[in-house]
Amino acid sequence: MEDDDQKVLDLIKELVHRLLYTSPHSIPTSPSSEFQQALRYALRILSSRMTPSVAPKDAAGASMAESIKRRLATQGKSSEALTFTDLYNKFSSKTGPGSVKNKWVLYLLKTVSDDRKIQKNQHISGVSNGFFEPASARGLPALFGDELSDRFGAGNEHYRNLSDSDGRHFLNNFGGVSENLKKLRGLSDVGKVEKKWDDGGLNEDFEKLRALGDNSRVLRGRENADKREFAVLLREENEVSEEVLVRDVLYACQGIDGKYVKFDEKADGYVLPELVKVSRATHVMVRKLCELGWLFRKVKGYVSESMERFPAEDVGTVGQAFCAALQDELSGYYKLLAVLEAQAMNPIPLVLENASSGNYLSWRRLSVWFAEPMVKMRLMAVLVDSCKALKGGAMAGAIHMHAQHGDPLVNDFMKRLLRQVCSPLFEMVRSWVLEGELEDMFAEFFVLSQPVKAESLWREGYRLHSAMLPSFISSSLAQRILRTGKSINFLRVCCEDRGWADAAAAGTTTRRGNLCYGETDALESLVTEAAKWIDKHLLDVIYKRYKFKEHCLAIKHYLLLGQGDFVQYLMDIVGPELSEPANTISSFKLAGLLESAIRSSNAQYDDPDILDRLRVKMMPHNTGDRGWDVFSLEYDARVPLNTVFTESVMARYLRIFNFLWKLRRVEHALIGAWKTMKPNCVTSRFLTKLPKAVKFQLILTSRRCQVLWVEMNHFVTNLQYYIMFEVLEISWTNFLKEMEIAKDLDDLLLAHEKYLSSILEKSLLGEWSQTLNKILFVLFDLILRFRSHADRLYEGINELQSRSTEASLSSRDKTKSWAKLNEKLSEPGSWLGEGRKAITQCAGEFLRNIGQDIDAIANEYSSVFDGFISQLPVQQHIDMKFLMFRLDFTEFYSHLCPGTGGKPLP
Repeated sequence: MEDDDQKVLDLIKELVHRLLYTSPHSIPTSPSSEFQQALRYALRILSSRMTPSVAPKDAAGASMAESIKRRLATQGKSSEALTFTDLYNKFSSKTGPGSVKNKWVLYLLKTVSDDRKIQKNQHISGVSNGFFEPASARGLPALFGDELSDRFGAGNEHYRNLSDSDGRHFLNNFGGVSENLKKLRGLSDVGKVEKKWDDGGLNEDFEKLRALGDNSRVLRGRENADKREFAVLLREENEVSEEVLVRDVLYACQGIDGKYVKFDEKADGYVLPELVKVSRATHVMVRKLCELGWLFRKVKGYVSESMERFPAEDVGTVGQAFCAALQDELSGYYKLLAVLEAQAMNPIPLVLENASSGNYLSWRRLSVWFAEPMVKMRLMAVLVDSCKALKGGAMAGAIHMHAQHGDPLVNDFMKRLLRQVCSPLFEMVRSWVLEGELEDMFAEFFVLSQPVKAESLWREGYRLHSAMLPSFISSSLAQRILRTGKSINFLRVCCEDRGWADAAAAGTTTRRGNLCYGETDALESLVTEAAKWIDKHLLDVIYKRYKFKEHCLAIKHYLLLGQGDFVQYLMDIVGPELSEPANTISSFKLAGLLESAIRSSNAQYDDPDILDRLRVKMMPHNTGDRGWDVFSLEYDARVPLNTVFTESVMARYLRIFNFLWKLRRVEHALIGAWKTMKPNCVTSRFLTKLPKAVKFQLILTSRRCQVLWVEMNHFVTNLQYYIMFEVLEISWTNFLKEMEIAKDLDDLLLAHEKYLSSILEKSLLGEWSQTLNKILFVLFDLILRFRSHADRLYEGINELQSRSTEASLSSRDKTKSWAKLNEKLSEPGSWLGEGRKAITQCAGEFLRNIGQDIDAIANEYSSVFDGFISQLPVQQHIDMKFLMFRLDFTEFYSHLCPGTGGKPLP
């Protein structure tokens, strides 16, 4: 314990030595009276009960830091105040090794700073007295007698005399100290300070300090004289005071001409006339500060002009919101000007006066005050220039582009401005998405509507206006917004449904005014949820209430000829009627035949509403057309199904029907030819009675006819199989799958479009298959020509057979038979009126002609068919290769005509 006390005493002595003797060489060998008095003073201070004038929490807490920062700010040292704040935050937050738990050091630093200022303002000696001056200045006990205290001018009467009890008081406060520390009591009697300082060396030091003080007073006098001279020069150079010009600048910043600073139309700005005698620097300062007034004039003019013509369409609600936002910013600007005008009423101090914290307004202070408003006003002026010719979403997008800025001040300002500007736009989005109402009186919204018929409402009634789409709304989000509102209107107008309101209410809880700029996630969530429920409700209405799937299946059965028994019966009963010229056919009679076909097939069990929509349609015809060429079926798709089955879609269905109808007609013709060509026992007995030459020629012609029929039937059968199964059924299966996963009406329309396009492409009706389509119809015509020649051949055979059987008839039958035969004989070109020899000659000639015609058809058919086969491999659609494989699976055509036929599939 005694060792610790000795260490404390040694440290105090070392501290007093360092404070008294700045140089190591000036330390005396033996303790002087000055040293002994200083040591006694230090010990008394350490053993005293003195307390600071502030509470510990104020000295060690944030209030002391705030006091220091406030003092720096009032002295105009804002940068130093910021530096102090940063250092204090680091100091107070530091933990661990090197941290200072006792925050009284901040109070110590402030006290030392105040001591220096007090020393600076004292006029005793003009300089600091080192160790002794702070003690006397702050009311601490004096070290010396009355004379020394009088010289310093800062003594305290209560502490003038020091007694021997001071050392005892120090030792008592340090209870339990060692004997070495108790020896300090003797220090109070060592080296009494003499009242006279003539013999001491300290007297010379004070004389030198007094001389330095006199010199400093002389320097300060010269400085004051220079300041007065400078003030006189300023008054002579500027005939207008700074106060007046500052007030004129404040007027200019409000768009008002001042006494000297006025707006010049030619210069397009506020200027100070050259006749006014001011310094060049003042001219520059006025022009720089008055830029704010020029910017204010531009912004204020735009706001006033826009509000005056607001009902006009070129302003709109977004433009009005923009003007309101600018007006709000100008209101804050007006408040700032009011504060500055109040400060401008206080006089500006002269140069030689001490003006540290008065509320006056000088050029420098005004430029500092104008720094932030200048940035905002420049930005508002740029926005005004950018948005003069814009409105609605285009205006909001242009303002948004200026918000992409790295400056936090500019960024916050633009966000605050955009919240007001975009408020009408987001309200339009909310109303459109949740209610289907297009509240756009001034054509500001990015969704446009146009009057159309109900069947065109979905496709043409609404569209995006890209010029009005703001850049902060993506194109995909805009498409969802468009589709959601369009779905509501489609349900309301076309479906006459009111359940969409409940679906929209279930999908979201967003109400009026809940959306604002910067909340893109909230907007996307609103649109996504609303679209999900409304699209689901729309598809439910289409599928269940209007039976969309059932109508698509009906079109497949009747227009795409998928109902086999109905198609076969219809072709049987309308065949004779359609063989007549087109201009002689009655559509009413065909409608009756259609009704009979329905009642005679399984089609009778379909929904009556579906059967009622199926009708006969006679296409426009030309001279020489037959009923087969103009007959077609149509399906009446009413609202809202005509949104899917539009006129253009039904025209494409009609193309497919005509192709399939022609294919079925060819198949029907080949079946009819087979019925005629089919051998029977009567024909066999007849052939045995014919002459050998005629018999051989008849057999040869019949054989060639049957071979050609087989070839044609092979082609038609495989083509029909390909169309009905590879094309129609597969396309229908894919359509059903896509119909199940469709999430909205656009997906359903796209699925149906793919279904229809797939049928057209695979059925050789697409744009890239026009050449094949023409070849195909040439083949159909050749098959129909073959049917007519086959009918002629077997009609002739039947006539010849009937002529040879006349001899076996009874007399009565002979009479009837001869009557019929006479009719045949009267026909031109008939060869039955001749004798038996003549009949044989005519039969041979007839068979040769028929054989030549059949050979010509066969040759032409082979040539055209080879061309058809050669075109299949070069088609883009891969299914064409499967068709070629079915037609040439034995590679017969490839080996027959290797130069023209396509390569068979491996």
